Amino acid sequence: MKKQILTTAVAGTILMSNFFGGFAEAASISSLKDQQNQIEKEKSEISSTINDADKQINSLNEQQSDVKEQMTRIDMAIGDTHKKISDKTAELEETKAEITRLQEEIKVTKERIEKRNELLKERARNYQETGGMVSYLDVLMGSQNFSDFIDRANAVATIMEADQDILKQHEADKKSLEENQAKLEEELASVQTMLADLDKLNQQLNAQRAEQDQLLATLEQQEEEIHEHKMELQEEAQLLAAQSAAIQKAIALEQKRQEEAAAAAAAAAAAAANNNSGSGNGGGESTSPQPPTAPVSSGAFTMPANGTFTSGFGGRWGATHFGIDIANRAAGVPIWAAADGVVIQSYLSSSYGNVVFIAHSINGQTYTTVYAHMETRFVSSGAVVRKGQQIGIMGNTGESTGKHLHFELHRGEWNSSKSNAINPVGIVPMP
Repeated sequence: MKKQILTTAVAGTILMSNFFGGFAEAASISSLKDQQNQIEKEKSEISSTINDADKQINSLNEQQSDVKEQMTRIDMAIGDTHKKISDKTAELEETKAEITRLQEEIKVTKERIEKRNELLKERARNYQETGGMVSYLDVLMGSQNFSDFIDRANAVATIMEADQDILKQHEADKKSLEENQAKLEEELASVQTMLADLDKLNQQLNAQRAEQDQLLATLEQQEEEIHEHKMELQEEAQLLAAQSAAIQKAIALEQKRQEEAAAAAAAAAAAAANNNSGSGNGGGESTSPQPPTAPVSSGAFTMPANGTFTSGFGGRWGATHFGIDIANRAAGVPIWAAADGVVIQSYLSSSYGNVVFIAHSINGQTYTTVYAHMETRFVSSGAVVRKGQQIGIMGNTGESTGKHLHFELHRGEWNSSKSNAINPVGIVPMP
């Protein structure tokens, strides 16, 4: 009879301890506190890294401002160069038009020179044929009277003076022609040289502008990458904070379990000492908890979902796959907690999609399980869950290419490097 009562008391103690499963059975408060201290240390390191990221972002913003100011100066220089090119192009066109006009004048001047040349040649022939001044003497001696002589003398003087004027004009036209040609050639060469220099400057400025564009794009890309890294760090910091809270809750549950276990043991001992009569089998009501609807395995873990095993732990697509994938095309496929534990965090992640993190302590070892890409989540952060309890529905959220559960198992706490990730196959039952 005493043996029966003692067995009943022990069974009650076991049922009480199963309220929190692995946490209540084996994990010591001291080890949980040690893990919490480690998490706080990691949180501090992440906070420092986030501060460093903020400094880098500020530095990149300052560099971007400097680059934008430089780009503004280059744009102004390019605009000024374009205006100068436009002005010089117009000047070149005017010079070309002036050249065309002068070419017409030169043509006329050449024609004039040719006519004078013919006239001078004719005069020279006459001079040669008449012996120089003889023709002029004939003109003078052929006068009828003195008045006619005066008129003829004036005419001869006028003709001789005209000959001198022709020669002077001839020389002046030749000199003007040469000067105009030299001047135009000089102006044209100057404008063309200046245009070439401006074109070269414009090319240099455009090259500098392209370099600044590339530099700005690089700085913006770096800032975007740091922002993404910062968001990942913030997400990890939030997760660590949630893990710390979950462990704090686990400590409270462990303390409560120890108190209840001690009380149950004391009650069992008192009942065994004071039991002097046969008391039957203790009634017909069972104190066992209601079995969950999931096909719960007898070990510490149960499978997290029904479906087809589609991808394992390890190398995949040139990277490491830190979990396993279970796919199922049916509607409303339930996701179950793999073991008793505390929900660290339940939220919508950019990569994991709808995801739940759960902390467990089994046989003195802390584990973290991750359930990703769910369509719907049924549990909230901080909730205490039982093995086999439905925590969501299989889905295709986040960085996912099809409806499936991505399941991870970590020995210890989860971290962004996933250095604690282990292959769940052989530890957690699979479909």
